[in-house]
Amino acid sequence: MSRSGFYDKVDDALGDIRDDGLWKNERLITSPQGGTVDVDGAGEVLNFCANNYLGLADHDDIINGASEAMNSSGYGMASVRFICGTTDQHRALESEIADYIRTDDSILFAACFDANGGLFEPLLSDGDAIVSDSLNHASIIDGVRLCKANRYRFATRDIDDLRRQVEAAKQDQAETILIATDGVFSMDGYIADLPAICRVADEFDAVVMVDDCHATGLVGPEGRGTPSLHGVSERVDIVTSTLGKALGGAMGGFVAAKQNVVDLLRQRSRPYLFSNSLSPGLVGGARVAIRMAIEGDARRERLNDNAFRFRRLMTDAGFRLTGHGHPIIPVLLGEAEIATEMAARLLDKGVYVTAFSFPVVPRGAARIRTQMNAAHDADDIDRAVAAFIEVGHDLDVIGR
Repeated sequence: MSRSGFYDKVDDALGDIRDDGLWKNERLITSPQGGTVDVDGAGEVLNFCANNYLGLADHDDIINGASEAMNSSGYGMASVRFICGTTDQHRALESEIADYIRTDDSILFAACFDANGGLFEPLLSDGDAIVSDSLNHASIIDGVRLCKANRYRFATRDIDDLRRQVEAAKQDQAETILIATDGVFSMDGYIADLPAICRVADEFDAVVMVDDCHATGLVGPEGRGTPSLHGVSERVDIVTSTLGKALGGAMGGFVAAKQNVVDLLRQRSRPYLFSNSLSPGLVGGARVAIRMAIEGDARRERLNDNAFRFRRLMTDAGFRLTGHGHPIIPVLLGEAEIATEMAARLLDKGVYVTAFSFPVVPRGAARIRTQMNAAHDADDIDRAVAAFIEVGHDLDVIGR
């Protein structure tokens, strides 16, 4: 293919995205992230589409923690960790993460996408097997693809199918079997059944890995995540998660596990070995955010109250929702064009939400994924629901 043919191919792909109603627009925010944000062209709006569950992204204590860390350690490390990019603050944060998640140690990455991308290949070989939930996050899927282990998929949250796939891996004489699951399925708002997964793992002596990005800080006692929620922290072998959602909403990810697993990742995980270490500001802010999450029962209570109120009012109004027991509450609409139009009309009414469609969710399963926030109050929830009802009637989507 010629050079011009390459660019024609790119234009054709972009045209198909537009024609299918799948084009994703990025709104310009002109204020800090929070329960309300200023959106260019829309003014101040209620924010129901951020991962800022505890409302910490603009908190003064975290900002001050980041500023103090930069003042003492500089703007950036300008290096990967094993050369000259590790400070005592990095190791302190890793130790605090491990204490929080209840593991031996942890290792920092630029994002949880990198953590998942660099997890499997150093730990597993072609004689091993990964049994992965079919709706696991894209970063797990990509990380598994980079690994030589044999791959098995089980229907999402289907424990019987999980057992069948683990049995198949065992029959294929896999040396190590690793079961990988999201702790919270972010497009559906469901929490994984970790006790059942761990029972299957015990039956076949398998390793359990959980991506807890949408749970760390907000789910379980003191926000320690889904393993803690279900009382299986000691049985779950590996937890990956993020600093970029409830824990201040900046960036950075980690793997928390037994000491020898973390040590091997330090030696062989490619995203860790070949990427700059987190900047001091991110480290300092994250350390404050973890302390605030541990002491954040009041925020979690308000967050859960908001989720309960929103779900009840939206259900009473006739909307079709999914999920349970989590502040992610998807509003199911089906058609991508309708979801996109509804999000645009809600913004006009002062409610900022985002439409999700293929390839983020399956074709025909478009939705608006709302996310509750501890920075909201009951009046904010009522205003948002009123806007949903008005637009829902206009678009004839209520009761579908």
